[in-house]
Amino acid sequence: MRLAVRCLRRGGVIAYPTEAVYGLGCDPWNAQAVARLLAIKRRSVSKGLILIAADPDQLWPFVEPLEPERLRDILATWPGPNTWLLPARPTTPRWLTGRFDTLAVRVSAHPLVAALCRAYGGAIVSTSANQAARPAARTSLDVRLALDELPDYILAGHCAGSDRPSVIRDGRTGRLIRA
Repeated sequence: MRLAVRCLRRGGVIAYPTEAVYGLGCDPWNAQAVARLLAIKRRSVSKGLILIAADPDQLWPFVEPLEPERLRDILATWPGPNTWLLPARPTTPRWLTGRFDTLAVRVSAHPLVAALCRAYGGAIVSTSANQAARPAARTSLDVRLALDELPDYILAGHCAGSDRPSVIRDGRTGRLIRA
């Protein structure tokens, strides 16, 4: 865990297990780290990224407040495999939001992810550890086989066994985006 956190703080890209697949992550405020992560994944910056956290407080610097009723509905789904599209703050970097005015955020129920975010002291980028349009990695070996360029560190562990990626909903309306 210490090595993964040190890597994040130095601007590196890491791979780590999540609920369903291995993720690629980095410091969301570091433009060079995000650019490298996108290059490894072969993903366009215009698509935006997901931030993952140990608790909602780690996400508030990136998103605007919502009406209390909407916020209660969202908080009731966390921690868990529920990603919400929330209005991004004006200070949230475009390399996170892409072409959108929202940011995808999730509070993870995976104990290793939560421990990583707590040790790091904030949210991290989370996108599946694969090249665009290819199957996502489910083991650390899969990460090594799936990517032409490897991340700086692979945090060993097990995915939580979910066979599907997180559900994505619009935080302003509750509308289902991805089942």
